[in-house]
Amino acid sequence: MSARGDGPGGNRRRGRPGAAARGDLLALGAGAILPLAFAPIDWFPVTFLSLAGLFLLWREVGPRRALWRGWLFGVGMFGVGASWVFVSIHRYGNASVVLAALLTALFVVLLAGFPAVAGGLARRFGTGTVGLALGFPAWWMLIEWLREWFLTGFPWLSVGYSQLDAPLGALAPVAGVYGVGAAAALTAGCTAAALTAPGRRRVLPMLVIVALWGASWGLGWVTWTRPVGAPLPVSLVQGNVPQDLKWRPDRLDSILERYAGLTARHWDSRLIVWPETAVPAFYHQVRAAFLAPLAAQARRHDTTLLIGVPVLEPVTARYYNAVVRLGAGGPPAFYFKHHLVPFGEYVPLHAYLDNLLRFLDIPWSDFSAGAAYQPPLKVAGRPIQTSICYEDAFPTEIIRYLPRAQLLINVSDDAWFGDSLAPHQQLQMARMRARETGRYLLSDTNDGITAIVGPRGAILERAPQFRTRVLSGTVRFMEGATPYVRWGNLPVVILCALGALAAAIPLARRR
Repeated sequence: MSARGDGPGGNRRRGRPGAAARGDLLALGAGAILPLAFAPIDWFPVTFLSLAGLFLLWREVGPRRALWRGWLFGVGMFGVGASWVFVSIHRYGNASVVLAALLTALFVVLLAGFPAVAGGLARRFGTGTVGLALGFPAWWMLIEWLREWFLTGFPWLSVGYSQLDAPLGALAPVAGVYGVGAAAALTAGCTAAALTAPGRRRVLPMLVIVALWGASWGLGWVTWTRPVGAPLPVSLVQGNVPQDLKWRPDRLDSILERYAGLTARHWDSRLIVWPETAVPAFYHQVRAAFLAPLAAQARRHDTTLLIGVPVLEPVTARYYNAVVRLGAGGPPAFYFKHHLVPFGEYVPLHAYLDNLLRFLDIPWSDFSAGAAYQPPLKVAGRPIQTSICYEDAFPTEIIRYLPRAQLLINVSDDAWFGDSLAPHQQLQMARMRARETGRYLLSDTNDGITAIVGPRGAILERAPQFRTRVLSGTVRFMEGATPYVRWGNLPVVILCALGALAAAIPLARRR
């Protein structure tokens, strides 16, 4: 049987176009069910079913058809799992239904290119049992890692997140989300190999699964970090301000009164956090009349405030999405968001796309990015790691501040996502950062989901969505470094590259 690939119109089994079409539809369906493994559904076994099915569908065709099926898988995966993009563009970006649908479709089609490339490469450089069990998972993870940073990156729906609360999640402190994802993909590949390999050859893939899951179970008992200092009482303010009212000048006073009133009831906390852009005005506009008196109150109660507020630099006219620390701990100190959202906070290729966006009547901001590394803010004299919005989706940017930082804090305005999958998915990613680093994490959002997360990724306290609440609890500063903090993604990338190479050797020998 020839291993040469055909275009989307054919596969290796020539003369059976009906079978080829059914395989294509199965690839689309396998991708569409994968988001069920992620929050809020959390059916983690779906990951193995979905990926094993995809790998089997790749195995029966040539490289070009595998590329096509990978693209169909991606369309199903992102079409369902990233459907919240439509909500952001239409409801809060004020784009028409047609334009929002077209832009969302374009977004999905482009993202589907990543699984497509994985399929083409996996089938081109791997075949047989070794390719199915080892090569296909390795190429899947290499391309998933590429998706984190290529063209600013979009790490949403990386398969490792689906295993956060599953046994394989114990690998997170050792190998990070991509290590967890590699274990999940390897489990799927070995399962597919065990189902198709003849006779005794199916034993080895089954033993690999047993060894992998046994090691994960053992690592689940290991503690990598330890608490230091006294417990820290904290309060996270969830203002629940509607997005369509937030930036209206006539609502500024009422919004500030809401946050100040909620804060006044919790001066017994050592740390009080407000979400991203909780203050819908530039820092200098509210500094004297509002923030300075609030900071004075905080100092009297020995409380630190972390407040989301845009900052305008008068000399350069640049403005930043920022968090300011006020109250106890010294003069105001800032964190400026570094990883901005393309087309949400800035426009890539501004000179080329500006006129097009104006023609389409799409509103956009033009924030400037903060420095890649900024001195950590301090709370109660201890360094913390601050991130804004989807910065917590990028693990390498979080561990940049570790092990020095002893507490993780993320502020966000998830009102842009409405009642969609996105807030649940983002909290799941934030929880993975806590488990990877062995740190407590405070996730404060405008309308949910606000949560206090423990160093093993468990939700300790959680506020209901779409309610005005103050979530209070106690956290600990943590010191020490997990293996992932020390090594990052490099070991996993090297192992996946070696796995892809090993799968290619038998094919190269036959040729």
